[in-house]
Amino acid sequence: MATSGVRRFVIIGNGAAGTTCAAILRQQEPSCSVTLITEEAHPLYNRVTLPRMLKNEVPPSKVFIRTLEWHDQVGIRFLRERRVTAVSVQEHTVLTHRGEEIPWDALLVATGGRPDPLPAPGGDAPNCLNFQFYDDTVALSEQIARSRRAVSVGGSFISYELAEAFRVRGLETVWMIRGPRWLRRVLDEDGGALVDKIAAAHGVQVLHGHEVAKVNVRDGVAVGVVTTGGETIDCQLVGSGLGLTMNTDFLAGTGVRTAKGVVTDGCLRTNVPGIFAAGDVAEYDDAVIGRHHLMGTWDNALAHGRVAALNMLGGQSPYVDVPTYQSGLFDTIISVLGVTPETLPDAESVTRCDMEARTFRKLFFNRHTLVGAVMIGSIKGKKKLMDLIKGQAEFPSPGEKQALLQG
Repeated sequence: MATSGVRRFVIIGNGAAGTTCAAILRQQEPSCSVTLITEEAHPLYNRVTLPRMLKNEVPPSKVFIRTLEWHDQVGIRFLRERRVTAVSVQEHTVLTHRGEEIPWDALLVATGGRPDPLPAPGGDAPNCLNFQFYDDTVALSEQIARSRRAVSVGGSFISYELAEAFRVRGLETVWMIRGPRWLRRVLDEDGGALVDKIAAAHGVQVLHGHEVAKVNVRDGVAVGVVTTGGETIDCQLVGSGLGLTMNTDFLAGTGVRTAKGVVTDGCLRTNVPGIFAAGDVAEYDDAVIGRHHLMGTWDNALAHGRVAALNMLGGQSPYVDVPTYQSGLFDTIISVLGVTPETLPDAESVTRCDMEARTFRKLFFNRHTLVGAVMIGSIKGKKKLMDLIKGQAEFPSPGEKQALLQG
């Protein structure tokens, strides 16, 4: 506790989780001190809107949620373009790359992750780009304007969003997926074939079973890729969606337990008193499935920020929620509820697919308990499924599970 009586809260990361937490701390305890630290130059923006910005559907001004002035108005000290290099548990300080030492009584790690680079010779060319942050979106948009053909690499949501944006912006587009289908752990063969059908109807060439073996570079820029299958694809832009590495390096030596992310209990507390984690980086104990996992969705980050703030103030609130993610899928829609085999590999499932109607539904069970779902096309019955997942409803028989597919 601060000797002055003013509690000092420090938050590393100004995404949805970090900024939400900062605002609630100031609302709940106006006398407290809140410092929000970020490596980025920008205040909070809506990452869910970045794909629409990349497609030129919304202007950059519609992406930003907070302004620099807002932080001053609500009493949040906002430190931009700072990289945290170390945390001292003994001294209760955070050290930045500029040499600043910032004291804390409670600390929130909400640092998210950084995109994994394209692991191929030539993959560091300036027109080989990732898609995670606002500045990435600007760089991609500028390169699209200079390009005729693009390659999107990966089987993730990011790689799909890139493929769609490239095609919407008029580029010849090749979507290269290492596995047998998009979201290979979530969809099955029919679901993957449906996504391929939808993509092909919009002029995207989907290439399965290939990785980038080499990026051909001329005069310092990428001019094409060579696949592991021996194909050469000429292009002026390579976009990658190959996953994230969580930003936890600065916690080395603190004793804070990390795995893929920062490990927490159900209240988002780490094993070190006074240190919490929230958002994409939090590998939290999920009461719905009874195990730790990461959940990289916007709604999850917002909810984490609220719970973390209350518990940093001394509360004991557990995080219990059903995370959701919904996105356009070319001219249709995909909705993901709860957990999937991405985080629960041994989940059982039932599936219904109608290729003509372009609809797909798959439900996931932890033994007999409904824990998640994915829907393409019609999302009829989504609310009912959400309620059943929240209520940890059980469906012991195969017939009961199949009946749920009817919506």
